[in-house]
Amino acid sequence: MVTLKGTLPSLLLGTLLTFTSGALGANPGLVVRITDQGLEYVAQEELLALQKKLHKVTLPNFDGDVRIKHFGSVDYGFHSLNIQSCKLLGSALKLLPNQGLLFSVSDSFIQVTGSWKVRKRILRLNGSFDVKVKGITISVNLLLDSEPSGRPKVAVSSCSSHIHDVEVDISGDLGWLLNLFHNQIESRFRKALKSRICEIIQDSVTSELQPYLQTLPVTTKIDHLAGLDYSLMGAPQATDQTLDVMFKGEIFSRDDRSPVAFLAPVMNLPEEHSRMVYFAISNYAFNTASLVYHKAGFLNFTITDDMIPPDSNIRLNTKSFRAFVPRIARLYPNTNLELQGAVVSAPCLNFSPGNLSTAAQMEIEAFVLLPNSVKEPVFRLGVATNVSAMLTFNTSKITGFLEPEKIQVELKESKVGLFSVELLEALLNYYLLNNFYPKVNDKLAEGFPLPLLKKIQLYDPILQIHKLVESGHAESQIRGNMDTES
Repeated sequence: MVTLKGTLPSLLLGTLLTFTSGALGANPGLVVRITDQGLEYVAQEELLALQKKLHKVTLPNFDGDVRIKHFGSVDYGFHSLNIQSCKLLGSALKLLPNQGLLFSVSDSFIQVTGSWKVRKRILRLNGSFDVKVKGITISVNLLLDSEPSGRPKVAVSSCSSHIHDVEVDISGDLGWLLNLFHNQIESRFRKALKSRICEIIQDSVTSELQPYLQTLPVTTKIDHLAGLDYSLMGAPQATDQTLDVMFKGEIFSRDDRSPVAFLAPVMNLPEEHSRMVYFAISNYAFNTASLVYHKAGFLNFTITDDMIPPDSNIRLNTKSFRAFVPRIARLYPNTNLELQGAVVSAPCLNFSPGNLSTAAQMEIEAFVLLPNSVKEPVFRLGVATNVSAMLTFNTSKITGFLEPEKIQVELKESKVGLFSVELLEALLNYYLLNNFYPKVNDKLAEGFPLPLLKKIQLYDPILQIHKLVESGHAESQIRGNMDTES
């Protein structure tokens, strides 16, 4: 398993909501874990976002009438209500196991200004007012789910707000009159603000947060051969400190998507909570990629004489081979050769603590190039090599690099007699090191993206490799930091 861990200096709430409900079927190829530190930071970010939104809100006008002792019935109205200042001082984002998230705000303050008017028969007066709303608490339950497409969705399952105290300061010629029904005014302000706060939150989730979640890639094009499936697989696995999200993490053929013949291994993330976010990627993602490129023939190769350096002592012709394959020169004098190579089966990436490796088995067949484009097979070689793999991380995607060891060549079949393959080993080593592996490394350098929402990128990654033995499977882990782009 590859695990990437890091802090979360600027991450929107949307990043936490990329989860689905329901039973987990097959194992995921990638797991994202967000710790309580990540939740704490996101709560602060959401607090600032809500505060900015409240600053822009215009509260609805309200009017009514009230009967005052010794004065009779009075009509009143409040209009041009604007939030002058807003300070949301405390917030928390907590896990609700098997449900979703609880976002709460406490110890907050809002100041509202506006105008009033009073009518008593032919008497019409007006003035201004200032309202201080203190001790505001807000509690929002967010229900996490997924769409059939595998995209995440979120909804507000409940929202409540409470106001501890309302202070109304009324100015104007009849301010004393309005003070006579102060309690009724306070009640109307409480009702208007409480309703508006939950309306704002509901609207933000529907019109902003849910569309933002749609920026999470479900399938992504890697190149003309392969695509990446990041659809959600199961319910978030919540504890008191972490929330794990399951992604399919499968690389598939864009031309012929068929079921993969093997399952992803079970991944167990280390019990670490020092960072805000962790990504765990099993060898399933890499091995499904290997299947795709192997089936497409990307790992096949051809070696001809014009690919050999001019100063090489070995040429791909029967004259050069005469010294160690005498019969080939007699049967096909002064004839060029061609070597066609293919990887026998898709190489599997193996994870062990601190190390990644793979073993490639190749078959190379030699042909003599006869007139009229006729190719006649003359011998077949088996080639084995062990390769060390290196993973790197580049803000939003994982890339790789292969470092091969010297190959071992075995003669499998010959129509021109037995011969030593030592000289051919040197030629094949040259080609593979200078042509084949650079081609593969160029492809690995393109990498594949991690499932990140728009404007989110990781930084300061820490890469760790772990081994999990389960029916012969292994896994590794990557750790890194996360940030939002401005």
